[in-house]
Amino acid sequence: MQNKFMDAMDFRHACKVFDETKKISDEDMHYILEIGRKSPSSFGMEAWKFLVITNDELKAELRPACWDQVQITSCSHLVIVLAGIESVKIESGEVEKRFKRRDMPKKSLQIYMQRYASHLKKTLSSDENIYCWTARQAYIAAANMMSGAAFIGIDSCPIEGFEKEKVEEILKLDTKKFQVAMVLPFGYRLNPQPKKLRLPFDKVVEFIK
Repeated sequence: MQNKFMDAMDFRHACKVFDETKKISDEDMHYILEIGRKSPSSFGMEAWKFLVITNDELKAELRPACWDQVQITSCSHLVIVLAGIESVKIESGEVEKRFKRRDMPKKSLQIYMQRYASHLKKTLSSDENIYCWTARQAYIAAANMMSGAAFIGIDSCPIEGFEKEKVEEILKLDTKKFQVAMVLPFGYRLNPQPKKLRLPFDKVVEFIK
């Protein structure tokens, strides 16, 4: 199983052009999105949402706001990874709801809520700070989806090259609730994979004993 996962890591690359004639099945796409849904998040807040776009007209509208990158229109499924804003605020009531899923005693819930508020005092002080925090969580889900896709032979390309406000405007997002963290197309490669270039193991790993 280790070798199979490593094979997936070798297979995964930032696909620049997708084969427009090949479409991902509903079953495979659900598998990828379910991996995102099951990903870990800080305090278990799951402050994310995944918009799945297959509409060619909407893809074409989004492409200019994504630096005119061909992946946007050539992919099978375009996933817009959103970072939650409102749901992580204590006053939204969502934080308490998520903690209550753990079926903890009322006193423990109060302690946990206090710890959450104290630890994230600066983070929760502005939507900008919240976005910085929740976008990092959304990236965990995005990375897991890319790895899961590679495991079943599906390509992806994480895209940060986009005009955030324009993309949010096109999608008619309520940015008080959600903001765009990443644009993530999935599909099947058209061209052979280029050689994977990575730093040596010893350059990026240090064991401290």
